[in-house]
Amino acid sequence: MFAMTEKGLREVSNPSALFLSGSGARIPGSCVMVTQEGTRPLLVEIQALVDDARGANPRRLSVGLEQNRLAMLLAVLHRHAGIAAFDQDVFVNAVGGVRISEPGADLPVLLAIVSSLRNRALPDKVVAFGEVGLTGEVRPVQRGQERLREAAKLGFERAVIPKANRSRQAPQGMEVIAVERVEDALRVLREG
Repeated sequence: MFAMTEKGLREVSNPSALFLSGSGARIPGSCVMVTQEGTRPLLVEIQALVDDARGANPRRLSVGLEQNRLAMLLAVLHRHAGIAAFDQDVFVNAVGGVRISEPGADLPVLLAIVSSLRNRALPDKVVAFGEVGLTGEVRPVQRGQERLREAAKLGFERAVIPKANRSRQAPQGMEVIAVERVEDALRVLREG
C-alpha cells in the first residue's frame, strides 16, 4: 500500500494502522477483523450501531461491506443465537473506507452487532475472522495462520476463529478461541 505525500508516493509500512481507530478504548459495537487484501493480511475495524427503529421498516445500512450479507447475518443471528434485531436499525461500517468483499468478515460483523445491541464491548485486544453459514456454523477462511500471525505481530492477544482454521501451534502470546457455531462465538461477549 502507498500513501500520497508532498514528495510523491511512499510505501505505508503498517497499512493496518490506517484501518484501526487507534483509540485503544473498549467501545461497544466495535470488532477488529483480519481480512486478506491480495496476499497480505490486513486488520480492519468493523463498527456497528444498533438502535431502536423510528419507523415501520427498520433500516439496514452497510458501508464497505455487502448489504445483502448484512440482512442474511441478522437472520442467522435470530434463528441460531436467539438474538432478534427485527425492530432495530442496524448500521455497519468498515473503518477507513476499505471495501471488504470476502466472507471472513461475517463473524466480526456479528460480534460488533451483538456488542452494540447489548451495549457491551468485546474484551481488549481481540481479533476475529470467519465465514458464517446459513445453518449457524462458522466456516474456515483461507490463510488463517497468516492472519493470526499478523494480528499477533500488531499486539492482539486473543483471536476468535473457525475451529477448522485452528492449528497445533498458536502464535506466541496469543490465545486462540476456536468456534464451530455462532452461539459459541457470542460467549466471548459474555465472558468479556
